[in-house]
Amino acid sequence: MTKTSVLVVDDIENTREDIKRLLHFEEDIVVVGEAGDGEEALRLAEELNPDVVLMDINMPGMDGIAASEAISNKMPDTAIVIISIQGEPEYLRKAMAAGARDYLVKPFSSNDLAETIRRVNNSYKVRATKINTSPPVEEKPEVKQPENRIMVVFSSKGGVGKTTISCNLAVCLAQETGKRVALIDLNLQGGDVTVMLNLSPKGTIADMVKEEEELEFSLVNTYLVPHMSGLKILPAPLRPEEAEAITAGHTEEILKLLKKNFDYIIVDTPPLFNDLTLSVLELADDILLTFTRDLPAIKHVKTDLEVLETLRQSDKVRLVLNQSTLDYGIKISELEKRLNRSPAAILPYDEKTVLSSINKGHPLVLTQANSRIAQSIKSFAREFYLPESGLEAKENTKKSIVGRIFSF
Repeated sequence: MTKTSVLVVDDIENTREDIKRLLHFEEDIVVVGEAGDGEEALRLAEELNPDVVLMDINMPGMDGIAASEAISNKMPDTAIVIISIQGEPEYLRKAMAAGARDYLVKPFSSNDLAETIRRVNNSYKVRATKINTSPPVEEKPEVKQPENRIMVVFSSKGGVGKTTISCNLAVCLAQETGKRVALIDLNLQGGDVTVMLNLSPKGTIADMVKEEEELEFSLVNTYLVPHMSGLKILPAPLRPEEAEAITAGHTEEILKLLKKNFDYIIVDTPPLFNDLTLSVLELADDILLTFTRDLPAIKHVKTDLEVLETLRQSDKVRLVLNQSTLDYGIKISELEKRLNRSPAAILPYDEKTVLSSINKGHPLVLTQANSRIAQSIKSFAREFYLPESGLEAKENTKKSIVGRIFSF
């Protein structure tokens, strides 16, 4: 059996001993070294070449964030898991931006620790295999649009309109293309997709995963709720505590099954990086990174871009600027300089239309089809039309940002 080699980094010796004890009976995992600070961790990582580094954040000298970044730069095939008593999202974002692949909050069980090590190591092995087996090319070939697309709507900041965009984009694709479209609500502790679409589901994703260990499409299909637009929805749990039943493995299985049976899968996500969200982002064909023009949202989107760059997912990103015409915030030209890229979609501020749509549970692309925001969403949706509409999509993407602003 090939064992996963682990380097344990923590400035407290008792903590290092506890971690070694938790892993002692795991036959497929071996601790090959331990370090008490960031400098020693970097030296041992280069010397031992471990598969996984368990890294504490708060240490004297070089802290865990700095050490993670240094190890990630020098040894990109070594996976880093942050271990800390601090579970705040800010620490998580910093850790991910520094190159960490996952995050464990102390105290954790031996099962949580072992499963996290196996998961991050397996994902890195798969990625390495893909990189090593890819034939070298001198010229970048023309990117072929996937026949079936997984489109993940994400932001690490709440309140930027992710769910509104997810619902209306999904309804628009179902109505305009006549293709098979599924919308998955993976905001497991607070999803509002069914509220926005005025649906009362009999079962949710939590009920579904409890039925069988191995999921099949026939089971998934029974939990998909139909909408009058032709869209099918997989609802989030009705109660927050039910979210614990759903794992990253479940979501991967579900998305792979749906991709075989639907032309478009739109995924609404929670506003944070965790193992479930990261697994979905890896499976995505498109990541619609959503934000507004206020300073906190821009700070978040900048960090999100850094994290996705570290995870080698940035080539999938399309920026979606929401509420663009609201009379506050940073100028769009300045925004482009800060982010070093232009938004793929710019949606105008229209509080009256959006609130009316949300309160009535009627998607605005259906009931307010002539509004500026509905027209903007429809224009953006055309960029994802299947190959027969590819030429039109290309022309749309060439429009200058100034042209898109004045087209409102």
